[in-house]
Amino acid sequence: MGGQLHVICNGAGLKKVPKVSDQTLLVSLQRNSFPVLAPNTFKEMKGVVSLHLQHSQIKEIASGAFRGLNKLIYLYLSNNEISTLKQGAFDELSELTYLYMDHNKMVELPKGIFSPLINLFVLQLSNNRIHELKPGTFAGAKDLRWLYLSNNEITSMQPGSLDEVENLAIFHLEGNQLSSYPVAAMSKLRVVEDLKLSHNPLKSLPDFAFQSFGRYMESLFMDNMALEKISDKAFTGVTTLKSAHIENNRLSILPKNFPYGTLENLTLSNNPWHCSCQLTPLRRWLESSRARPDAVCATPSQYKGQQVRDTAAFRTCKAPSKKPRRVSRH
Repeated sequence: MGGQLHVICNGAGLKKVPKVSDQTLLVSLQRNSFPVLAPNTFKEMKGVVSLHLQHSQIKEIASGAFRGLNKLIYLYLSNNEISTLKQGAFDELSELTYLYMDHNKMVELPKGIFSPLINLFVLQLSNNRIHELKPGTFAGAKDLRWLYLSNNEITSMQPGSLDEVENLAIFHLEGNQLSSYPVAAMSKLRVVEDLKLSHNPLKSLPDFAFQSFGRYMESLFMDNMALEKISDKAFTGVTTLKSAHIENNRLSILPKNFPYGTLENLTLSNNPWHCSCQLTPLRRWLESSRARPDAVCATPSQYKGQQVRDTAAFRTCKAPSKKPRRVSRH
């Protein structure tokens, strides 16, 4: 195969990884059969930058499996049956920037498994069976910016589990089993712009939930969560939110400090809204918004079924008066 920059052997019935020349930059071995990636499997592929191993029935990655791939930037391991990652599985992948391991069978992530990946930017772990995040899980991956953990079975994110990845900008956690918001773990994050929590059985959102990254958060997904209560100070520090999705919950009111001022897009449908003066700020936002989201009163009974935007429920509500602040003199 001398001199070829790209080696494509997809669906070739391979059971063994082929040899390639030193000049090869991309190797695609999708839809073959490599149940175990043994140590030094790829050690001759010194120049390879992109390695594609999707749909290859991989179950186990041994320690040192990728040894020698010192220039590898893209590694695709999606749609396999990986349940075992041996300590040292990713040794020597110091240039790796994009790692895709979604649609596998991983239940836990060994502590420090990603520590050689000092340049990792994107980690895709969606659609596995991961149960919890523990301290040290992401040790070493300090440059990680995009982390996808959607559709796992995460019930717990221990305090300290995100300490090493404080620079996450995109963090997707939808479709897990979180029954309480992991304030301690999340408080280490500094610059999250896009947060997805949808489809978790979270009934309440606590004070200061987003405070550590509130100046950066632009997009928040909290739909389909059975959410009943958002604490009064949940949105403290949130100053740049443009898009919020809270439909299909059990919310009747929104907290006073809900960040209407910056919002451009807000989805609200299928919540039992209580149309009283406490919801006046929402009514005002709906009146001034170009978007026309669906929001229907559930209570009081005389307004049931009416759109929050149109109902007469707010007729007697006073506009908030801005009182001049008294200067205290001592």
